[in-house]
Amino acid sequence: MDFSLADSLLAQAVGSITPAAQLTIRHSGQVIHRLALGFLDPETRTRPTRFTSLFDLASVTKLYTTTAFMTLFEAGQIDLDTPVCRVLPEFSGLRPIQPYENPLDWGQTLNVSEQTGQVDAGQITFRQILAHHSGLPAWRPFKDQPNAHSAYRMALETFFSYPPGERVLYSDVGLILLGLALSRLTGLPLDEVIDQRVTRPLGFTATRFLPISTSHDTADIAPTEFCTWRGRRIVGEVHDENAWRLGGVAGHAGLFSNADEVAAFGQSFLDASLLKRETVAEMTRLQAEFGAVRRGIGFALWSPDPEASSNPFSPATYGHTGFTGTSLWIDPQRDLVVALLTNDVYGGRQGRGIADLRVRVHQAIAQEIPLLQRERGGG
Repeated sequence: MDFSLADSLLAQAVGSITPAAQLTIRHSGQVIHRLALGFLDPETRTRPTRFTSLFDLASVTKLYTTTAFMTLFEAGQIDLDTPVCRVLPEFSGLRPIQPYENPLDWGQTLNVSEQTGQVDAGQITFRQILAHHSGLPAWRPFKDQPNAHSAYRMALETFFSYPPGERVLYSDVGLILLGLALSRLTGLPLDEVIDQRVTRPLGFTATRFLPISTSHDTADIAPTEFCTWRGRRIVGEVHDENAWRLGGVAGHAGLFSNADEVAAFGQSFLDASLLKRETVAEMTRLQAEFGAVRRGIGFALWSPDPEASSNPFSPATYGHTGFTGTSLWIDPQRDLVVALLTNDVYGGRQGRGIADLRVRVHQAIAQEIPLLQRERGGG
């Protein structure tokens, strides 16, 4: 297999699209290719990216939160169709349908439904939250709350933005509530839940939350953008403002890792080494669909949209992307896992090239690895 085209695309992207990048490719259970490019200090270029360098995973964190929840599901402690209010009783009662705040244009709102009226929050299930068709808004400005407690209260009391099931709307709010539910179910902080149920059983030593209250050596951590809201370049603390307000540990964002461990996490679904095969099958089964957007439990599923980063792989593919420039895709029909981590948000949120870069890199990888005659694993 020749991955020189993928390597060349990433080499060209370094310095123009992203300052730093890591790529790890696993096939048939083994790492067959890995690459670390660029610099963690693009201005001075004295700290080259290493395989050990940590990247802010952003929304790829959601997969770890979902996996922790599914370990409780397998243990019989919770069911996908359990109403969320059984665990979070504050999440109940009638709530209005209304526009939500625009995460990319603070101060503006987005209206995604022509429907009005109310939604009974007490009827919303964990399955609906995990398939992103619960009616919850995509985003709320939890960052503007004075502390984590009030931010969680705002999430528990949130309005809805469309009738449940009307569409698929990717929602950070739902995964924030899921993280809080995990803490309530276990009696542990979310970072300990994910450590005990996901990262430690898989033998990971690098994957972790980096709370803002803790001092860490940032020399081997990829920085993200200069945050005007916080007044500093973000390095060694979560990029996502809402996760920052929640103490750097949240169900939707906050984990840092490297491509090797992210790819090994993806491998665990093919091998059923952490979750049972039937659990993985349920997570990767089509749960909700709206246009070209297809969702499983926690996972984004393969999209027919040629501009989607999953599209170059087989229709059985599942995975997730992160706003900072990260992604994990698992193609069971190729026995393939691809973890691509960048910090392309370093230059800001506008005019970014990560979406096109992902597609081109994935095309270059997919053409080198043929489809299997018989699907292997739990996809």
